[in-house]
Amino acid sequence: MRITEIFHSIQGESTFAGRPCVFVRLTGCPLRCTWCDTDYAFYGGAEQSIDQIVETVRAYGCPLVEVTGGEPLAQSECLALLTRLCDEGLTVLLETSGTIDTTAVDARVHVILDVKCPGSGMTDRMHWANITRLKQHDEAKFVIQDRPDYEWARETVARYGIDHRCTVLFSPVFGTLDPRQLAEWVLADRLPVRYQIQMHKYIWAPDMRGV
Repeated sequence: MRITEIFHSIQGESTFAGRPCVFVRLTGCPLRCTWCDTDYAFYGGAEQSIDQIVETVRAYGCPLVEVTGGEPLAQSECLALLTRLCDEGLTVLLETSGTIDTTAVDARVHVILDVKCPGSGMTDRMHWANITRLKQHDEAKFVIQDRPDYEWARETVARYGIDHRCTVLFSPVFGTLDPRQLAEWVLADRLPVRYQIQMHKYIWAPDMRGV
């Protein structure tokens, strides 16, 4: 597998925000979201076996691990890695763009499905059937950059009944949408969602890697 980095930090997003977490960032992504903050993971990286990755994760002694990217499911071996990490007794999160079929993902994994709003430029790449596979312990994330994105996200949650399937996360694009503005929209519409910001970008420099 091609790996960009493995590091130990504070989980900055999702319902696991605030918890220490080991991040396994795989290299490569078929998308080019306008607001992407991990474009350094598109290329490069280093080859590691699943055994090597699991050994590195185990050495941190942390029960929470997230496999992310790029787009981790773009590497076929990711599925086996997720299962191995679950077999280690870890709580495993998968951060995925929602554009690749999640059918074969181990049922023990907490899928965090990034539903691409129009502002990302990638909405037409969504694999919409993934929403029907969301389980109660999964999460659907909408990264929102403006009012049109917000209205689209609000309507998409209602159309698919996503809030009845799993936790729904609304997050502002860092440095583009005022966090207070998004919070006020959510409150005004009484949406059944969980508001979040990228906590790690407020703890460390926004462009700092390995955190």
